[in-house]
Amino acid sequence: MSVCGTPRLRRGATVWLTGLPGAGKSTIATTVATMLRDDVPTEVLDGDELRATISSELGFSAEDRNIHVRRVGFIAELLASHRILTLVPVIAPLADARSAVREHHRRCGTDFLEVYVSTPVAECVRRDPKGLYARALAGELTGLTGVGADYEQPSTPDLLLDTTDIDATVAAARVLHLLADRQLLDGVPTDGPNS
Repeated sequence: MSVCGTPRLRRGATVWLTGLPGAGKSTIATTVATMLRDDVPTEVLDGDELRATISSELGFSAEDRNIHVRRVGFIAELLASHRILTLVPVIAPLADARSAVREHHRRCGTDFLEVYVSTPVAECVRRDPKGLYARALAGELTGLTGVGADYEQPSTPDLLLDTTDIDATVAAARVLHLLADRQLLDGVPTDGPNS
């Protein structure tokens, strides 16, 4: 992948990657961060790490999920407001919670981009990197998003990515092009979003 210059972030922004467990959210976020880390201040707020720290007392009820998403959204906006590209691979299954995070960013004057990693549940079950689907389908785990709990799809995401037939590098390139299209990032790869 050729680059037309050193990547330069014009201003901080939050890129929220939402989708089912195993859809590829964290892999895409990590790939974007790796591509930019030497030149662009970048942070990945991993959902599993945040669940184990800032939201360790929360369960998986709709109320607790909303609280968790709002906490993560607050941290993401704070980082983005300090000129950091903040990548947030968090399931965030409820549309109202995602809307609240977007609205918080809007009120603060901080850019928020929603990337829907729309990989179908059948593909996520096939991958099952953490064994969650196997446990849920065996009745050992309840409330898994996509199996025992609903996932409300974004109606108007800024970018739609199905990782069934593309790898993380291609998906990450599409995120970079989204950032360039929104005039948030200069010096992105020149090969196009499908490279």
